[in-house]
Amino acid sequence: MSTNLDDYNFDLPEKLIAQQPANPRDAARLLVYNRTSGKITDAIFRDIENFLPAHTTLVINNAKVDKCRLRFGSMEVFVLETINDVTVRALIKPGAKFKLDKTITLAEDIEVKVTGIDGEGIRTLVFNCPVDDPRLDEYRLTPLPPYIAQNEQLAAEYQTVYAERSGSKAAPTAGLHFTPDLLAQLKQKHTLAEITLDVGLGTFAPLRPESITAGHLHAETFEISEATAEILNRATHLTAVGTTSVRTLESAAIERGTDLEARPTGMDGKQRFEAASGSTGIFIQPGYQFKAVDALITNFHLPKTSLLMLVAAFMGFDSMMHCYDHAIKNDYRFYSFGDAMLIL
Repeated sequence: MSTNLDDYNFDLPEKLIAQQPANPRDAARLLVYNRTSGKITDAIFRDIENFLPAHTTLVINNAKVDKCRLRFGSMEVFVLETINDVTVRALIKPGAKFKLDKTITLAEDIEVKVTGIDGEGIRTLVFNCPVDDPRLDEYRLTPLPPYIAQNEQLAAEYQTVYAERSGSKAAPTAGLHFTPDLLAQLKQKHTLAEITLDVGLGTFAPLRPESITAGHLHAETFEISEATAEILNRATHLTAVGTTSVRTLESAAIERGTDLEARPTGMDGKQRFEAASGSTGIFIQPGYQFKAVDALITNFHLPKTSLLMLVAAFMGFDSMMHCYDHAIKNDYRFYSFGDAMLIL
């Protein structure tokens, strides 16, 4: 399978970039792909129960998106990390204005001093007030992706209905399709397991060929609780809801060492889990051997991204491109507010 970044490109008509979610959420379309038969089925997300394997455990990411975009007229501070109560690491606009050691007035009585600039242009900023100061509230925006017009009325739509743990800089978008009613229906036949992965810089940074060679991405924090580990260890089949769930599950397996035979496994030989927390820079690309995930629910991703390469690793490059071609020809909606794919 290809690891050439240029191969992960495709032409997408602009009209297929979803600017708002389906209403209701579970009215989104669902492309179902069976890896064994190669069959594609067109469906609606609310009917996903008709396709899920019996008694699968759905692994959902309960990360909650912070209002981490601060906009002051033409200036923007996108907070990536809060270091202490007044200090952050951030992407900024315009870059030329935020020079090292310079103090910038963002608004009346609100200033920042640039105390550091790393090799990727990320600034370390020290505010003259606490980062959680109510004076900043009027400037906070939901960090909608750049291909979606900024619209704060969509803030609630850019959270999953099970979002709980604050700290994420982007939504785990495969989960946006679930409604409370659909989750209640699925719980009658399946088990839900909650993990957390805070989506960070890797979502916004462009993928470069050297990243493929190095084999890792920007680190993101994750957590698997003791209760979740027990649920996962009882599972006979795991369906990851989104690439963030995949990265968490596969990272938890990797953290215990590289010798697969030395890791604890269940009676069926499947990977076992332990409670874990930390950071992961795992980069799943073609050639990767999956240790935990049996099925995947995911959205349609941007060209030349690590997310697209993860999907190719899971279903095969040619199969992925075939499904994307089918989706484009059949007017599926793409990206964060777009439609979904279930890969069995």
